[in-house]
Amino acid sequence: MISGINKNGLLPGELIVDNYCGGGGASTGLEMFLKRDVDIAINHNEEAIDMHKVNHPNTKHYSESVWSVNPIAACMGFPVGIAWFSPDCTHFSIAKGGMPVSQNIRGLAWLTVKWCALVPVRTFHLENVEEFKTWGPVKDGKPIKERKSEYFNGFIKALTTGLEKESPVYKDIYQALFKFNYDINYKLSLYKKIKAGLGYDLEHKILKACDYGVPTIRKRFFMTARNDRQPIVWPKVTHGDKNSNLLPYKTVADHVIDWSLPAKSIFNRKRPLAEKTMQRIAKGIQRFVIDNPEPYIVKGEIVPFITECANGSRQRNMAIDEPLRTICAKVKGGHFALVTSYIVKMRGTNLGHKIDEPLHTISAGGNHFGEVKAFLIKYYGKVGGQSMTEPLHTVRANDCFGLVLIKGEKYKIVDIALRMLAPHELYAAHDFPTDYKISHNSEGKKNTIKNQVARVGNSVPPTMAGLIAHANLYQATERSIAA
Repeated sequence: MISGINKNGLLPGELIVDNYCGGGGASTGLEMFLKRDVDIAINHNEEAIDMHKVNHPNTKHYSESVWSVNPIAACMGFPVGIAWFSPDCTHFSIAKGGMPVSQNIRGLAWLTVKWCALVPVRTFHLENVEEFKTWGPVKDGKPIKERKSEYFNGFIKALTTGLEKESPVYKDIYQALFKFNYDINYKLSLYKKIKAGLGYDLEHKILKACDYGVPTIRKRFFMTARNDRQPIVWPKVTHGDKNSNLLPYKTVADHVIDWSLPAKSIFNRKRPLAEKTMQRIAKGIQRFVIDNPEPYIVKGEIVPFITECANGSRQRNMAIDEPLRTICAKVKGGHFALVTSYIVKMRGTNLGHKIDEPLHTISAGGNHFGEVKAFLIKYYGKVGGQSMTEPLHTVRANDCFGLVLIKGEKYKIVDIALRMLAPHELYAAHDFPTDYKISHNSEGKKNTIKNQVARVGNSVPPTMAGLIAHANLYQATERSIAA
């Protein structure tokens, strides 16, 4: 039985620490599910720590390298109930392609060993890309295939049963942990603890955020460890596809897209879209609209544009805030448009995905997601036009781009619009609270779009951090009460 445990699963005096805290994803989740503030947050990026300060004003912030913070001094004698680690993942991710990788950045996870060796950390969690399991040494900027997972396995041993000095990993972990001028007593203590092992019970899994009610498919490696001899608990999967007996996945259409935002026609722009972008849009329209037996149709008051085509008159778009009754009062036989939508990813040959599924993984490097809308009107006459597999700018000269059959009725596409997803939509995809402050910094100045997107691309969806911490801390409370 664990005596003196609080309702949130923490023991009296225990701290919550968020290393590599970024803009505050993990901290937000921990606070939401544990009902208390994070005590310490550390990040070297000034813009990231500033966003964290704006949203977590009661937290002690360290705007410096995670390596330069002394855990003993930061905790001031208090134990840590939960520590969260989300080290930089760019030098593990397959998204980096063939670019050289940094041994230093790949070694950031050793910080976990440092904290757990120097201060009492009862439970900790680590989040990274799934390729983290392949962590090994680098030569000439490239991972050594023959030594794949060598560091990862050494990392596990240091945290659990011990890392023998003869291990090829030992030299590298020694250099990583002693890169700053620590005194000899510190070095000796750390050396002995790593050799003996820190004694944690430890498990790791690959989890998809959409399985837990987050409207993104983001798939990540999660590690949970504890040294209080309580069992490790993983949150239960709650959401699934239509064929499961679970709650339905949260979709882009229902939980991400802000339908009030306008989208600009891809044609006749002052600065034409790139040829590859046009081809990508064409293929997406073909796949998600023309060849799709049930394209996603936006109905009713949330249609962001009204498209009218009356008795051969030219097609025109109207803002949604114009009274709908005025438009309906037309007596020339005009037919109003329905709007169908899909998401396109502006990278490589990616065609995007339907809007009635979770958003694909967001990257910190920039906003690569765009919403494409095809404006449709009922079809009553003959149709010209070329195949949608051709570049769209060659099709624009015709009176429509393609014929779509929706529930037995024919529609033709009269315009196609594109806009990039706004930052607040991307934060919604990661399940941040709607009142999370991203637009301005602590001085009241506007944050750039790039800065806002970078923070969410690097973030842990709050729900994931909260669920994992909640599962492991609250179960201790339940066992204590039961005992």
